[in-house]
Amino acid sequence: MEITLNGYYTLIFATLVLLLGRFLVKKVKFLEDFNIPEPVAGGLIAAVIVYTLNFIWGYSFNFHQGLQTATMLMFFASIGLSADFGRLKAGGTPLLIFTIVVSVFIILQDVVGVTMASALGLDPLLGLVTGSIALTGGHGTAGAWGAVLEQEYGVVGATTLGIAVATYGLVAGGIVGGPVARRLINKLGLKPAPANANPSDVEKVAGAQSLYSTKHSEKEAGDNQEMFEKPDNIRLITASSTIETLALFAGALAFADLMTIVAEGTSFELPTFVWALAGGVILRNSLTMIFNFDMFDRAIDVIGNASLSLFLAMALLSLKLWELTDLAGPVLIILLVQTFVMILYVYFVTFKVMGKNYDAAVLSAGHCGFGMGATPTAIANMQAVTDRYLPSPKAFLIVPMVGAFFVDIVNATVLQIFTKLPFM
Repeated sequence: MEITLNGYYTLIFATLVLLLGRFLVKKVKFLEDFNIPEPVAGGLIAAVIVYTLNFIWGYSFNFHQGLQTATMLMFFASIGLSADFGRLKAGGTPLLIFTIVVSVFIILQDVVGVTMASALGLDPLLGLVTGSIALTGGHGTAGAWGAVLEQEYGVVGATTLGIAVATYGLVAGGIVGGPVARRLINKLGLKPAPANANPSDVEKVAGAQSLYSTKHSEKEAGDNQEMFEKPDNIRLITASSTIETLALFAGALAFADLMTIVAEGTSFELPTFVWALAGGVILRNSLTMIFNFDMFDRAIDVIGNASLSLFLAMALLSLKLWELTDLAGPVLIILLVQTFVMILYVYFVTFKVMGKNYDAAVLSAGHCGFGMGATPTAIANMQAVTDRYLPSPKAFLIVPMVGAFFVDIVNATVLQIFTKLPFM
């Protein structure tokens, strides 16, 4: 029996899923420790309930797709509206180098996913799902590309698989980041800072190799602290600022809708959510660079995060877990290989290219976090390392900018190229 729910009931169930997820994250230490998003925690429980109802009594549910699509587009528009290219210049050469390092890894992640999927007899497009779509991209990108792969390429279960892989990535990224960083730091000969140590004690423990972290990097971060660590510190989200921000979202979504129609059937044909991201980027940087517009980043973040939470809740409610039965074994093998590749890459590439020093080790922990999971996982990894050793203002300056939006722009471009390759 099929049960179809309109937009009102879909929204009601989505908010209930979010409330359940909030409760679970607060009560279950594992979920909190590994930064499992609230919509994922609640949504997976809801997906299991839906699966049980289908398995025992044959019930299936159809949720309102229009609302899910709208929240997805709002989320990707928020990424674009947050992508201030002026920050690339302010972040300096290390930010640019780290972005390139991450971009190369995204390509490698997809090559590994596609190669492994083909070797195991799966659709190569599922290799992208077990690659940068769900791992570097996270739950939002997994849900968006999953829908595209299902509707345009006929890949059954892409969304369900993407959500499952993204959840694995959050846990795996949180597990491997700290140990990899500690091993790299041990290579440098650094020891944990004593409890309640003052700066001079820390320098004695760290030795000459770490002086740049406590001097040069602190100055670099201090110069940009207001810009990167305390954006819009005293501004309040009011009704007028919300309307102003929603107007920006409307502009980005209108651009996405128009370009989807104009580019259809041409070499520039892209999924609508990619155009929403691009529209946000163009709008943001045009207004700030040409008209010196004061963009309200915190309002953009609030609306974007709320949209992502609702989108994920609705996507998880729509999961068909029974579609994953035959994929479990091969997918687990691919994910284990991807985890191993992540460790090797940060150990031999990220660490060395970023300077083979303490900051590079902390950046490696962060790369494990968002290369497998999400930016909050990356921040948690770095916080665990710096709490034990030394501060790394440089790492906390670079990782949030790259992990929060620059990586999504690169990932969307790489995925679009991969989906157009003849062997896909």
